[in-house]
Amino acid sequence: MGATWRRPGWARLALCVAGLVLSLYALHVKASRARDRDYRALCDVGTAISCSRVFSSRWGKGFGLVEHVLGPDSILNQSNSIFGCIFYSLQLVLGCLRSRWASILLVLTSLMSLAGSFYLAWILFYVLYDFCIVCITTYVVNGGLTVLSFREVQGSQGKAKRH
Repeated sequence: MGATWRRPGWARLALCVAGLVLSLYALHVKASRARDRDYRALCDVGTAISCSRVFSSRWGKGFGLVEHVLGPDSILNQSNSIFGCIFYSLQLVLGCLRSRWASILLVLTSLMSLAGSFYLAWILFYVLYDFCIVCITTYVVNGGLTVLSFREVQGSQGKAKRH
């Protein structure tokens, strides 16, 4: 049975758009900071609350892991924000598909994003000793998408049992 198109729902749409906006803003901050070391982003509130410092850290690219595993020239050694843009776009497209495999992919990618969020939150608080408003908001968005993805799977299982 093939997939059919549907609306993603207001909650998924809002979370995916928020995630895309946050990711694009993070890319802007990182690029601006690379051009001008004195650049001060709106999310740079103080010395311990600085998103530009976080985005410019080694963990802001390839999650701080890709370079060590695949090398600095790997195509996968991109800004975390690039992965965010891909993830939120994928979540939106998969959320528009009505099929079992799309629901499963939503859950799997959501769980990956949640694992990444926990990892990056740990780095943020215990390695960088920073508080990044954009990062924390992104973690909340990822958590929300995970909840929606699980609800979707539960809903599709309930419909399958009724038929």
